[in-house]
Amino acid sequence: MSELDPLKELRSQIDAMDDRLVALLNERSAIVLKIGEIKKSNNAHFHTPAREQAIYDRLVANNPGPFPNESLKHVFREIMGGSLSLEKEIRVAYLGPEATFTHQACLQRFSASVFTTPVHTIKDVFEAVEKGCADFGIVPVENSIEGMVSHTLDLFVDSPLLIYGEVLQEVSHSLMSKTGKKDAISQIISHPQAIAQCHRFLETHFKTTTMIDSASTAKAAQMAAMDTASAAIASTLAARLYGLTIIEEKIEDYANNVTRFLVVSKKSSERTPRDKTSLLLSIKDKSGALHDLLKPFAEQGINLMKIESRPSKKRAWEYLFYIDIAGNQAEEKIHSALEQIAKEALFLKVLGSYPMADAK
Repeated sequence: MSELDPLKELRSQIDAMDDRLVALLNERSAIVLKIGEIKKSNNAHFHTPAREQAIYDRLVANNPGPFPNESLKHVFREIMGGSLSLEKEIRVAYLGPEATFTHQACLQRFSASVFTTPVHTIKDVFEAVEKGCADFGIVPVENSIEGMVSHTLDLFVDSPLLIYGEVLQEVSHSLMSKTGKKDAISQIISHPQAIAQCHRFLETHFKTTTMIDSASTAKAAQMAAMDTASAAIASTLAARLYGLTIIEEKIEDYANNVTRFLVVSKKSSERTPRDKTSLLLSIKDKSGALHDLLKPFAEQGINLMKIESRPSKKRAWEYLFYIDIAGNQAEEKIHSALEQIAKEALFLKVLGSYPMADAK
């Protein structure tokens, strides 16, 4: 027997398994189409994050290995994304161009089966969803190093959109250029936050080099691809997509760099066992006003996860507070607390209750 015969036999077994997987996926898809018809007749949500999370949790709990749990989630994210596209074409707007971290967060949340639309600004994402050009939008709201994305918070004040979900995306920056040569670089292009997150590296190696702001890290890669004297700070995906050579990877100041993205939609998310609720509110200008306003949360035993202040831009020294609390606004204790707060606040807007993302 040839030494290659065992390898040939094992590959034949894999081919047979792959064929069975394809057959099962098509059987699954037929059932999905039936479910879609039932949802349509009942005017029910076509996208149900709670059901998706329940599937992930069950599969991980029942996985004996050696196939990794994280890979299992990725596989089933694509399966469920492809299945969902059979029920309805899902359109998602994101801050483009391709290969931004927002784009990567989009793919992490919705799979590669959705129809994605890159737009130029965060405001454009909101407008695409508001006008019905997209079912969902993905916008950055907070970075673990640089803090809140103020422009996103400002847009929520007047927008009718709700927060439908959140995505935590690990961020790692690379320096790249067309030539891949350090001594050929006369300017470095990137998004202002990316430049700030790589401050230590840039101060050490490119202290006198001109820094150019761009709308996104991927846009910076696009620009660097057209100029041999320019380098970009962007993702490794951007380097591959725009034909750039990576000069150095992982140039960010802090290794634990995660950006939180929000999924925005015209509709609210279905309730899940692990929800959070986001609020915007403003308070009366008096001593102890913030303490008094937050007191109902303490009295009801509600976990206050985040509080961030922003100038209201309506009057000098008037502030809006962005607040995250654990739980769903439909819960009796949260509903009661919000009723009390509404009586004292100058402005209160519930931005949505939605599933918490798994911590990175």
